[in-house]
Amino acid sequence: MAGVDAPGELLGALSALLDRIRYADVPLETDDATEARALRAAIADQLSDYVLPRLVQMDAPVLVVVGGSTGAGKSTLVNSIVGEVVTESGVLRPTTRSPVLTHHPDDAAWFLADRILPDLPRTDLPGNTTYGLRLRASEHVPRGLSILDAPDVDSIDEGNRELATQLLAAADLWLFVTSAARYADQVPWDYLRQAAERSTSVAVVLDRTSRDGVAEVRGHLARMMTSRGLSDSPLFTVPETPVDTDGLLPAETVAPIVDWLHDLASNEETRALIVRSTLDGAVRHNVLRSHDLADAFDLQVRAADELRAAVDGSFDHAGRALRAALADGGLVSGDVAVRWQNFVGTGEMLKSVEGKVGRIRERLVDGVTGKRSKADDVSAAIEHDLAVLLVDHVESAATSVVAQWSSSTAGDAIVAARPSLDRAPRDLRARAERVARDWQQRVVEQLRLAVADRRLSTDVLAIGVPGLAVSLMIAALGGGGTDTGRISRRVLDAVLSAEVVTALAEQARTDLERQVDLLVREERARFAVLSPDPAAVRETQQSVRDAARRAEYARHLDDLETRVVRGTHSTGQGGREI
Repeated sequence: MAGVDAPGELLGALSALLDRIRYADVPLETDDATEARALRAAIADQLSDYVLPRLVQMDAPVLVVVGGSTGAGKSTLVNSIVGEVVTESGVLRPTTRSPVLTHHPDDAAWFLADRILPDLPRTDLPGNTTYGLRLRASEHVPRGLSILDAPDVDSIDEGNRELATQLLAAADLWLFVTSAARYADQVPWDYLRQAAERSTSVAVVLDRTSRDGVAEVRGHLARMMTSRGLSDSPLFTVPETPVDTDGLLPAETVAPIVDWLHDLASNEETRALIVRSTLDGAVRHNVLRSHDLADAFDLQVRAADELRAAVDGSFDHAGRALRAALADGGLVSGDVAVRWQNFVGTGEMLKSVEGKVGRIRERLVDGVTGKRSKADDVSAAIEHDLAVLLVDHVESAATSVVAQWSSSTAGDAIVAARPSLDRAPRDLRARAERVARDWQQRVVEQLRLAVADRRLSTDVLAIGVPGLAVSLMIAALGGGGTDTGRISRRVLDAVLSAEVVTALAEQARTDLERQVDLLVREERARFAVLSPDPAAVRETQQSVRDAARRAEYARHLDDLETRVVRGTHSTGQGGREI
């Protein structure tokens, strides 16, 4: 990170990466979804809380975050380092969700809400009931340095643990505090391991240790630090010492830490080196973690593909089965056939339609007198059976989808949240009936148009459009191979030409298939919206990868510049023990 001003290419690339990370939703409950979401949140937090604000404010005060284990004495240590009470300490845990950031009065502008830790609200209220950052100016803190007392990393309060993680990720320098009783605990070392991984500048304070045991414990702790990649990190010791009436440790016990921090604050070159080292490590680490996040989308993509394949397969099968059922004549058997027979009589009556128009007039045009016609009975039967057919096939598809989804972790989570997913929506039957009714109405309109240009024969007048319409419906529903279908075709052929009848039947069947397909698509969409579009998941994954690559490229370009600026500067703190 060369110079005071943030390099435009790196800043732009990291801003784009943050944008991609924030919108990289992890929608499905795959086996690694929890870890992926936590990783996404951690990357977004550090980019927004630390990396980007620090990039545009390279000359802002060094932010020293004091973190560590429960009961390690962090607040007492912070107050003693500053030389006055700036943060509360106590025996009750957890102590506070309002961490205190102490700074020199002349540096106050650096800590406005839109600058360092911009996503953390500011508060003036002490205590553990308000979530926010409390600012405290003190003449005892040198210019160019700020000290933030973070909650315990192993707090019993989840909110405090999350806040501690957020604050440590936003630090230029960790002052990690532990004690003889807690220095070997796993949780603190998990944090220190993360610090080593991302090249965060770290100093460790061994606090509250008896004078008799200091040498032994410090030696063991130093070896642990070396084995975990922290051999260059300063190690301070603060023996167990009574505090004064203000709760402060004797000045001589914290003098090495105070001197080190004041030297850091007064040395612009050392200060810049710490900031650049931590910042470069944070950029590198978060670029790598962004690639890890993109890799984690492999399971999301696979799960989305499987969920969508179950939907497409089940509803495609339902659509094909419905088309077959609409063409095989099955719908014109059963109740439809019975009502049709009641409507036109037996086949013997229609051996010669031309000669028997008068004999069937009453059967076909009862509706003229205002009574419900037998044609209406046939139409009602077709509507009912068609609606039942639609509902049965759609419900079968839904059941198939739910069964397949339930066999996977991602799908089972969706199904578990919607217990009635395998059942048809309440309005499905009504919508299916409307499809049938609307189709029948269009068939009637087809016939009206077909006979509009013809001289109305006595056959047309005798049979009537409703009677011809139900005949055409039966023909369109593949009834040609049944007695019912053959009779309906003879009725139609006696009135209209065979070519016209064939064209009308094909038009009616195509129209019905189109409307049925629409209904199936509506029900397919009910499931599709519950699972992400696989293409969108792939696009999200690729956008994260592309943004990470651009950020990595920009970092390497900037690193070439900073190598020249940095030279071979050293902090002068090569020893582990101080």
